[in-house]
Amino acid sequence: MPHERPPCTDTPLWLGDTDARLVDHLHGGFPLVDRPFAAVGATLGLSEDEVIERLRRLLAQGVLTRFGPLFQIERAGGRFVLAAIAVPEARFADVAALVNGWPEVAHNYRREHALNMWFVVATETPEDAQRVLAGIEAACGLPVLAFPKEREFFVELRLPAAAPRDSHAV
Repeated sequence: MPHERPPCTDTPLWLGDTDARLVDHLHGGFPLVDRPFAAVGATLGLSEDEVIERLRRLLAQGVLTRFGPLFQIERAGGRFVLAAIAVPEARFADVAALVNGWPEVAHNYRREHALNMWFVVATETPEDAQRVLAGIEAACGLPVLAFPKEREFFVELRLPAAAPRDSHAV
């Protein structure tokens, strides 16, 4: 579900009971049926349109940062690579635009570290990943450090998502 990510904020975000139930329900899986949002809604007592609208709102508000499948791309012969660059502050916006211009870049984010730009490259083959990383390095003139995924870790983290009782969350 594509969305425009809002700016980061230090303001705590709270979920209302219905949104919390929706997020909790979807965290463990998504039905593989013709109308999955309708199936989710039927389970939670919501309409298909309400499920979709709630997810859009949660994405727009930044409560959810993404909604979609996670793939083990290596099982299909592909490659994920976490990469980092030490970008001079004066060039940060230009280098970010350059990196983000590559369709293989899944996401890009700033860190408060000497390696201040981190991004993920997702490609159909390991050779394509190397080609993209070399192309980014050549285009920006800065060394790109690559950290290819060596093994998969799964950590299920479930946090209480319900709003405090005195909240006015919907």
